[in-house]
Amino acid sequence: MVSLDISHTRHRAPRQEAPAPQPGARRPIPARKAAGRRPSGPVVPQSVKGRFRRIKWTTLALCLAIYGLLPFLRWTRGPGEPDQAVLFDFVKGRLYFFFVEIWPQELYYVTGLLVLASVFLIFLNAVAGRVWCGFLCPQTVWTDLFLAVERLVEGDRRDRLRKREAGLTPRRVAELGVKHAIWLAIAIWTGAGLVLYFGDAPQTLREFATGEASLLAYSWVGIIAALTYTLAGFAREQVCTWMCPWPRLQGAIWDPEALTVNYRDYRGEPRGSAKKAAELRAAGEPAGDCVDCLQCVNVCPIGIDIREGPNFACINCGLCVDACDSVMTKLGRPTGLIAYESWRNIERGRSREPQARRVIRPKTVGLAAALVVLSGGMGAVLASRTMGGLTVLHDRNPVAVRLSGGAVRNGYMLRILNKEGRLRSFAVRIAGIAEAKAAVVGPEPVVVDGDSTAEVRVTVTAPAGSEGALRFSVVDRETGAAYAADDVFLPAP
Repeated sequence: MVSLDISHTRHRAPRQEAPAPQPGARRPIPARKAAGRRPSGPVVPQSVKGRFRRIKWTTLALCLAIYGLLPFLRWTRGPGEPDQAVLFDFVKGRLYFFFVEIWPQELYYVTGLLVLASVFLIFLNAVAGRVWCGFLCPQTVWTDLFLAVERLVEGDRRDRLRKREAGLTPRRVAELGVKHAIWLAIAIWTGAGLVLYFGDAPQTLREFATGEASLLAYSWVGIIAALTYTLAGFAREQVCTWMCPWPRLQGAIWDPEALTVNYRDYRGEPRGSAKKAAELRAAGEPAGDCVDCLQCVNVCPIGIDIREGPNFACINCGLCVDACDSVMTKLGRPTGLIAYESWRNIERGRSREPQARRVIRPKTVGLAAALVVLSGGMGAVLASRTMGGLTVLHDRNPVAVRLSGGAVRNGYMLRILNKEGRLRSFAVRIAGIAEAKAAVVGPEPVVVDGDSTAEVRVTVTAPAGSEGALRFSVVDRETGAAYAADDVFLPAP
């Protein structure tokens, strides 16, 4: 059993302490005390180079390109239909996504997508923890972008800390002005980019440029811009640690076999400088590979020390892996002191047991199967759905009328749904009761405009004593497509 201390870290075995220094020698600063010397205030991460940083730059560019360019992609749907590939059309009440068109009556598809996304996040958590948070989450993507601007204008971590402590100067004020101006420009672009998904993108962009857009559109741009500017510029690590519910949820479903960022303490402890470690090893005493350089802490966008154990705030971005590997390479030591490793393997390493990575295990197989089943089910439902529909409402008062000739008549209201963009004409049919006859109150065939619904009243007359189920159907006179609905025929009292 492994317990999770969600307030801070998972407890690890006590560290071995380095031998006491010789009299007169300078006592090294303990690791915890050194870490405590980090400046207070917002986290100021240092830039780093490495494979995970390259992956993050690639995903950042890809996510921003998709977000900014997707509204401008075109998709031909036919006459009278919008040609924007992805569009949330509130006027018609439609959601367009390439070849898929979702009506308000089909919001269960959106529910299915939310369930699918939840299962996918749980699957990612079982494989690699909060890897979504570290690479693909919008908060992470926009924070990385804002940090890149900050480094470009103010310099790297050491320069920013120095300038923050030095106070305001004309040059400092100018730098802050440039930085915040760029941040605001990115935030406004973000707000405008989101609004483009709710109307024809080129036209909406022209309206923004000429001042012809609606007050509602400008208001939403302002709201999204303010949120982006605040969350990515000032509340970075607070969002990932305290505002987002996923750290708490992933802590509850934490898997010790997941490949998360971990510190191999059985190799790194006891910590000490490279020179001291060489002296201890020459004397046959234990010495770890960690030189307590704090690079893993300095590059962390959340500001945690991964060496203290798995922390619920860690977003598994891998930047500390890049920082540690670069230090190990310079020292000529093996890389991987901090790595994507399962907690189970950390425990195996402490007890010198054989290690094994179990990415494929019952939990991941089950979640992958659930993803396949959910995706296949939604795909099958989408493939089999029709471009129309029919609902029937029986008259309530009176439910049946006895005619002078003895026959009985029931009345019904038929609502015909036409999901196609063209006008369609339908013929009304009934089945289920012998000798029953249907009559449409109004013009026949029934004409329904494209992308709309129409109601038509229908009376059904049957001989006295007739009673039972009725099946109504409307048939497209051009294509033969039929839509049906069931109701009952009731006798007169």
